[in-house]
Amino acid sequence: MTAALPDWGVMGIVNVTPDSFSDGGRYLDTAAAIAHGLEHEAAGAAWLDIGGESTRPGAQPVARDDELSRVVPVIVGLRAAGARTRISIDTSKAPVAAAALEAGATLVNDVTALRADPAMADLVAGAGADLCLMHMLGEPRTMQQNPRYDEVVSDVKAFLEERMAFAVANGIAEERIMLDPGIGFGKTTEHNLTLLRRLDELVALGRPVVIGTSRKSFLGRLTGSPVDDRLAATIATNVLAYERGARIFRVHDVAPVRDALAITAATVRRP
Repeated sequence: MTAALPDWGVMGIVNVTPDSFSDGGRYLDTAAAIAHGLEHEAAGAAWLDIGGESTRPGAQPVARDDELSRVVPVIVGLRAAGARTRISIDTSKAPVAAAALEAGATLVNDVTALRADPAMADLVAGAGADLCLMHMLGEPRTMQQNPRYDEVVSDVKAFLEERMAFAVANGIAEERIMLDPGIGFGKTTEHNLTLLRRLDELVALGRPVVIGTSRKSFLGRLTGSPVDDRLAATIATNVLAYERGARIFRVHDVAPVRDALAITAATVRRP
């Protein structure tokens, strides 16, 4: 069993992919990915989220063996290098999650919320791992093709509530579960802003809420900034999300976001 979740923390992204929207190819080399993860840890990351399959809009699926060959050596290498930070595996494939947990990961970050692989729920339950359930409309290849909702917050909340009930019914302890509204995953700019504005309604489900706005395209549409120049917008959204109750923040730039959140937490904390 893994330890209790911290009150809040930053999750550093380690994309071991050739095609991620922001840093695709930069850390595809195992040694580069390990070094990047160690940099995140030194900067204060509470988690390292290792992913071998891009989930950017329009992304194509990756074969299981390719995904395994990308992520497992990185997790093994991080642990061999002495990394003590919690490691998350960003995958929807049970065999990849199993190998990652065996190598030293403790959290499964499944963007399909246990829908893609029927073996995933049993695997997570049996391993006693932590689990992040994310909302996504459709799949990466199609999710940004005219996304529609009856009412985005109510729809996302109902989905996350149902997926959490499914996980618990399949033996996953509720205290192991995090919930992610899936900012940018089948949402327009206004959908994303509405979810951030009314995040407290998702926090009311009683589990830690994960927010992933880092460098995303809706920030570029709002500011006019290119993908590598969206740090200020990323910090703003994460600070606002913290104030509305989010507690885990998945980002590319750990140190500045962590500093901003440390000040925010100290300011809003009640005696």
